[in-house]
Amino acid sequence: MVLLKIDDLKVHYPIRGGVFKTISDYIRAVDGVSFELKEGETYGLVGESGSGKSTIGKAILKLINMTSGRIVFNGQDLSKFSFGQMKPFRQDIQMIFQDPYSSLNPRKRVADIIAEPLRNYQCLTVGEEKKCVQNYLDKVGLNPDSMYKYPHEFSGGQRQRIGIARALTLKPKLIIADEPVSALDVSVQAQVLNFLQDLQKEFKLTYLFIGHDLGVIRHMCDKIGVMYRGRLVEEGISEEIYENPQHIYTKRLIAAIPELNPERRAQKTELRKKIAKEYEQLYPEYFDEHGRAYDLKSISNTHRVAMP
Repeated sequence: MVLLKIDDLKVHYPIRGGVFKTISDYIRAVDGVSFELKEGETYGLVGESGSGKSTIGKAILKLINMTSGRIVFNGQDLSKFSFGQMKPFRQDIQMIFQDPYSSLNPRKRVADIIAEPLRNYQCLTVGEEKKCVQNYLDKVGLNPDSMYKYPHEFSGGQRQRIGIARALTLKPKLIIADEPVSALDVSVQAQVLNFLQDLQKEFKLTYLFIGHDLGVIRHMCDKIGVMYRGRLVEEGISEEIYENPQHIYTKRLIAAIPELNPERRAQKTELRKKIAKEYEQLYPEYFDEHGRAYDLKSISNTHRVAMP
């Protein structure tokens, strides 16, 4: 069953100038993106900074206004709802934010931050609430005593884990994870990612996983959408994208993955140079005169590529 369907989503920001602040043009942060996310699936959005990945996540929750398109969640067209009408659906859609410094209220203790979703949607006793908070702190690798501290007493990685714990308390159907482990140490990243996968299996969660770390995306995601300048340039099953990339931008993105093996590092360097030359030569074939990617076309049942 399709849990989330994005249909021709556009988020444009006006550029104003002159004495009367008239609109001269638009910044096309998201420019006609469409994809589907099935229940229990992990869909990864990957691309360079500014490609529009995070904007899509925020538009789904109506944290920013969309220009046009449709966002259908569990059969309901969220694009028609106001910010207030979205409240019942936020229990089923939670977000893990990228920035652990600005996403936590500095005036609240950790216990209150994690318990806030519970207080909005459930009626628990003080003891039940405390036990729930301690349980999720333990699951993300924090000492239960952390619940009495404030966010400024934690490192960036620890703050991110608090944000993850807060998002998980309501056991939502969909979690939008906006680079959730980018602030964590490598050892902690593996712990949190494995925990997210275990939780997905236990509660049949669905993830929209946003990131630029291609290793993390490959480890976590069933399907991947590659974004460039607000457009999807390629979409397919994870292994298809990594083993058989078709779009020149996808090839360049994958070639940029660091190679740890010293023997293969020289080969990877030569591959990067080759693809960089191809990118310059083939750019007109993959993008129009405005640098805009073409619409996606199917090349197999599970693989779509932007082409004229």
